[in-house]
Order: sequence, then structure tokens, then C-alpha cells
Amino acid sequence: MKAYLNHKKKQQFPAILLFIILFVTACSSTKYIQDYQSVVKNVEIDSVPKQYNEEALNYVQKDIRPAPRFGINVGLYNLFYGLFKTKAVGSPAPLLDSALVEISRSQIEKFLMSKGYFKAKVDAEIAVENQRADIRFKAQPGVPFSVNAVRYEIADSAMQKLYVASKEQFTHLRSGMQYDDDSLAYEREQIYELMKQNGYYDFLRPYVKFSVDSNLNNNKVNVSLQVDNPEGRDQHQIFTIGQTNILIAPTTDGFPQRDSIRLNPNSFRDIRFTDLSGHFRRNPIVRYDFLKPGDIYDIRNEALTYDRLYELNVFKNVKIDYLKAKDSSNRVEPLIRLIPQKRMSNRIEGEVPFNAGTVGFTLSNTYTNNNIFRGAERFEFQVKGGLQSRIGNGRSLFSEIYQRDFSVSANLAVPRLMVPFDVPLMGKSGMPFTTFSSSYVYSLQKDLFDRKVFLSSITYDWVETKSKRHSLTPLNFEYRFGGLLIDTTTVKGQELIAANLYNINLLDRRDITLGVKYTYTVNANKLLSNEDFIYFRGNIDMAGNLLQGLTSITGGNHDAAAGDYAKVFGLPFNQYVRPEVDLRYYKGLGGARQFVARLNAGAGYAYGNSRVIPFEKLFFAGGSNGVRAWQARTLGPGNYNRAERIPNEENRRTLYGIDQLGQMHIEANLEYRYMLLDKFFGAQLKGAFFLDAGNVWNINSNNGQPETTFKFAQLGNQLGIGTGVGFRYDVDFFVFRFDVGLKLKDPQFRGNDQWVIKKFFSGGQEFKDEYFRTHSPDGYRFVQYNFGIGLPF
Repeated sequence: MKAYLNHKKKQQFPAILLFIILFVTACSSTKYIQDYQSVVKNVEIDSVPKQYNEEALNYVQKDIRPAPRFGINVGLYNLFYGLFKTKAVGSPAPLLDSALVEISRSQIEKFLMSKGYFKAKVDAEIAVENQRADIRFKAQPGVPFSVNAVRYEIADSAMQKLYVASKEQFTHLRSGMQYDDDSLAYEREQIYELMKQNGYYDFLRPYVKFSVDSNLNNNKVNVSLQVDNPEGRDQHQIFTIGQTNILIAPTTDGFPQRDSIRLNPNSFRDIRFTDLSGHFRRNPIVRYDFLKPGDIYDIRNEALTYDRLYELNVFKNVKIDYLKAKDSSNRVEPLIRLIPQKRMSNRIEGEVPFNAGTVGFTLSNTYTNNNIFRGAERFEFQVKGGLQSRIGNGRSLFSEIYQRDFSVSANLAVPRLMVPFDVPLMGKSGMPFTTFSSSYVYSLQKDLFDRKVFLSSITYDWVETKSKRHSLTPLNFEYRFGGLLIDTTTVKGQELIAANLYNINLLDRRDITLGVKYTYTVNANKLLSNEDFIYFRGNIDMAGNLLQGLTSITGGNHDAAAGDYAKVFGLPFNQYVRPEVDLRYYKGLGGARQFVARLNAGAGYAYGNSRVIPFEKLFFAGGSNGVRAWQARTLGPGNYNRAERIPNEENRRTLYGIDQLGQMHIEANLEYRYMLLDKFFGAQLKGAFFLDAGNVWNINSNNGQPETTFKFAQLGNQLGIGTGVGFRYDVDFFVFRFDVGLKLKDPQFRGNDQWVIKKFFSGGQEFKDEYFRTHSPDGYRFVQYNFGIGLPF
């Protein structure tokens, strides 16, 4: 064995050395250029006012911007191009081009003038040595001009009154400010939006003009804002909405020749609905037309109609045109043309979850109908199954299957709130949904348990504002049944019960749950942005209170502590509360760089008719979205050590994934994200550094394992801590993620031995061998690999 390891090291060292030599050689930015060419190594803009320095750099042409000092774009480009003649990875070195330097100089000069430095001059200097070029732009900005006075010349008196009444809400144009072209452009855009929101359908941006007088000889300018009338008119016209035509194409291919289209001869409330496909009912579509007949034209209602009709997810194209009324009245008649998308689809998906000791597969088939009842209702029916098998120690693949799972589910989402009362303005900020869900889940773990759960619920989802979302499940019904497969007459069975009595008892319960759930989310719409914001998601799951009240009314007295439970239909019902919060801080650091801090915590507490929360409500730690240095369900609870609590190896196999759950969890994450490669096989490759900490705990005193119980004074001693790096392959529509986590501190050990990072760097193999001897079949892994789709948070 020793000889094999030495041979392996002898092979590895030359390979690593060869790669280092190749990469260092590739990092020579002048390797693949001609003798007369030079690589731009540095660009500097001197004497630009500090607040404009970063923005001025954006006017340097991209092809002559130097590569980041510590970036690897150029090195990888040269390496892949040199070895494989491909340009799909990284970016070539920026080459000096005097024409681009001149364009950049001119653009920087114009930029300074646009910021009020009317007398600005910019010179460019180029220094070349050993085919490496430094470019220096030296600015002489002069004194900035400020606005002396603002004059308003709005020909239409009604329009002038509207502008004067509204401008304080948006204007950047004020006397005494430093002159800025962007402020004028912003003012023009705001005036355009204001007029289009108040009935001025024909209003155009060119009606707004500015004249600037800089001949005051005191570094001041007078600005005149002019809003012209249409040619040949003494005022602008205000339009109202007339009759609306909603027209749905017969097929996904679009509309036939106009002459062959027959409109519905009838209209209701000035809305004519014509469905050439025959697949849609009127009300579900008309409900999200916000261009109401008789209302003043408002461009916001047009945008809102576009958004909601697309969000119905049944139309692949939405187009809104306007026809002016033939009677010369100030009315516009909307024509909303809709092309339906494919109605039904079937999706087959599979995944292969694996780790050092197990491998498995999951296969699912999902049928979707996006318009099952002709009202844009989304129906999904899914069948899913999978299994997990142990590998290693001479076993063949799937020779020892220890877990089987099967589920069937059906969901119906209706694009409105189905409640017995009117909800005003619903849909203004986002599409509301009512979702009916039912599912059956079966799980079998060899020699331990079989578990069957039937779930059914009704959920309302709605959007209060663009950043505030609500989800309420007023009816959540769960029926759990199944049982243990442990033979308690054997020594092994008795040892299993003794080793993990608390969780095993949960698996043996047959009960029902009737409760409510509520979730409140803030800023979920910003998660893909690079803004500075705080994300919050809080949810609470409560059950049993209604049933407890009803049983109390009937006069029944029960004592759950003594094993006497109130029952419904012969079954005990669960009573618990389970709150959870997810709080995050996102800080944009410019470009693709971002810092994220996250705190995620939750707890489940049983009371009244229950002594324990259901097994499925327990928490676990580790995994690709938590403490990433641990595999899911292998961290905690508390200072739990499997070998100490389960001395028998066979029992450890049987209880795998069952014993390391808890009634409470706390996780904290810090992550720094950055751009690694702008171009990587047609997408972007981004990187991340992270630090994770957390664990799960029990909070009930009757769990029989005091080392798993949460104690605030012992929090630092019970936290698992890990760090690592991540790679994200971003193809716009989704992100493939690969994270590598490294354990720093492991709470299953005691005292200073918790800092396992010391073992990683010294004596790691001996430590792992000893751990396997005492914890088999569990091996110790300092490094954990995580694959996923999407960002972890």
C-alpha cells in the first residue's frame, strides 16, 4: 500500500508542475501578439473630479481596458487557445489602438462637459515599453457651471398646471444646482411619463425641449424648459378609453388574414371578447385588462395589462394597439391581440444523489396543463420515485438498497383569490393565485420503518407591493400512518429503540394535522439584482388549536403528558407552532461583486394535545443550502456523536439520516461573490468565498440525549463551522453551482479537538482511519462537494 501511494505521488507531482508551468507561461500577455503590437497594462484618468472618476472610466473603449491585475481571463484565454485553438474561455489581452485612445479621450471630454465643465479639455499620453503600454488621460476640467435660473415655457395651460402641481415629486432641475445633462434628460422622461399617465395619449418626448444660455460670464447658465403644442393646435388633447377588443388567435401560429377574422357581434360593458381558439372563457382574461372603458388613458394601466396577461402563462405573445374613435371624440379604443402558447406539456426529470458511502437515483414525470378549465388554470400531476443504496466494501451497485421513496401529487393553481368576498384592486402589484394541492408520499427505510403521509391544502398567494408578498394556507390537512419494521423482541431491535427512542417514536405515530400556515416575504423580486437591500422571509406553521377548541367544547378532558390524547375520527391530532425566519443583507460592491450575510433560524414546539412535533417538521443541518462543509442530515444535533450513542455498526447503518434531526435550527452564512471569467464556453463563470456556521438542537427535555439540547451558554461549543469556495456557471436563465466546503470546527468532538482544521493539515489520514474504526460505516470527510442549480441564497 505504501509503495502504491509513493507511486501515485510520483505521478502527481510532475502533472501538477506541468500544469503550473503551462499556466504561468500562458499568463504572459505578450505571448500571442505581433512584434509591432503592445498590450495595454494600465489606464489612468488624472485630475477628474473624484465623484466622477469611476464613471469616466466607463468611457474608455472596452477593447483597450486593461485586464484586472489579479484576474485570470487573459491567462486562461492564452492557455486554451494555445492548447486547443479555442476562443471560448477567457478574454484576449487588450491591444493598444491609437484610434480607440482618441475616441476615449473625446468621450471623456464630452462626459465632463455634460456634467457642467463646459471648458473641459482632456489630453492623452501613451508610454510603451517592452510591448506593454500605459495610457494616461489628463483632464483640465475647469470650474463647473451652475444653474442661475430655470424658466418654464409650457404652451398648454392645463399641462402647465399639471406639471407645476407634480414636479416636486420628481424634479432634479433647480436653481443653484451644478449643471448636468442627465438631469435634463431625466426631467424630459418624467414629463413624458406624467403626461402619458394623465390622458395625453399623443404626447411625445420631442415636445419637451431645453435651451441653455451660458453667456453670463460668471460660470452660470440659464435653463429654459419648453413644452410645445402639437402643430396646428393650441393645446394637447386628453383621451379616454373607449370600447376594448380582446382578440385571441386560433392557434399558436398566430392570426390568419384579417379578412377571415369574425369578431364577436356582442360586447359586454364595452368589452368585445373574441376567442378564435375556443379554449378560453371571457372573465378570467378580461379580469386582467386594466384599460377600462370610460377611464382616462394611463400608460401605467397599459403596462399593467401587459404584465398580468403574460403572467397568466397561457399566451406567448401579447400586443396592445389603439384605434382612435371614428366619431372624432377624444377616445382611444384598445385592441388587445393574444397568441396562445402550447397548452399541455410533459416533463421527465432525473437526478443521481450520491456521497462517499451511498448512491441513488430519482425519476419523476410531470404532466402540465396550463389551461385545463379554460380560465388559465395551471394543473400539474407528478409521479416520482427513487431509491438509495450503499456502496463500497466490495458491494456491487444497488446490491444493498436501504431506502425507497414514492410520491404522487396533483396541484391546481387558479389565477385569482377564490374567496366569498370582493377583494379590491387585486392584481395591481402582482398576479394572485389560489392553489389546491393534494399528495401522497410513501417512504420505506430497510429494517426501520415505512411511512405514509397524505397531504391536502388550499393556499392563497398575493402581492401587496412589488417587494411585499403574502402566502396564506387557511386549510392544511395531513394524515400520517405507517409503522416500525423493528423487531423489538431481538437484541438489535431493543438496541435501536434505546439508541434513538425519541425520533423512532415519532415514526411510529399515526395521527392527523389540521392547521394554518402563513409566509411573508420582502424583496424577493430583487434577489437576482446587484442592489443594496435586505431580504426577509418569515413563516409560521400552526396546528391543532381549532380541534383543541372543539374538543374542549364537547367537554372532553385529556392529559397528553400521561398518554391520554384527544382524538378526531379515532386518531390523535397534533398541536404545535413552528416559526422560521430567513434574514439576509445584500451589498453590491460594483460590477458582479456582491457580499451576502444571512441568518436562518427556526423552531418547532409542541403543546396542548402533543408532546412532540411530527417527524416531517424536524430540522436538519448541512447540505448545499446550509452549512456546506457537511452533507445534509449529518451535522448535530448539538454535540451528538453517533459512535457514542449508537455503538453498534449495524444500528448506525439502520438509523442513517434519522438520528441527526432536531426541533430547532440556527444557521449563519457569509458569502463574497465575484466575476471569475467573463467568457466561459458561452456563459459567465463566477466565483465565491463563504463561511458557514450552524447546527440543529432538541428543545424538549424528554428527548433522552442531553448533549443534543440547546443551551445558550453552550452555543459556541455546539456550532459547526465551515468555509469554502464556489463556482457558478451562469447561463442567464439558470445557474449551475459547485461548492467545495471545508470543515473548520466539528461539534461532535470535545474541547480543542473540535477544531478539525488542524487535523486536515497534519495527521489527517490517521485521524480519518481512527474515525472509521470507531464510527463505521461512517467515514470522516474534511471536504464536502455540493452540486446544485441556482444560488444557495
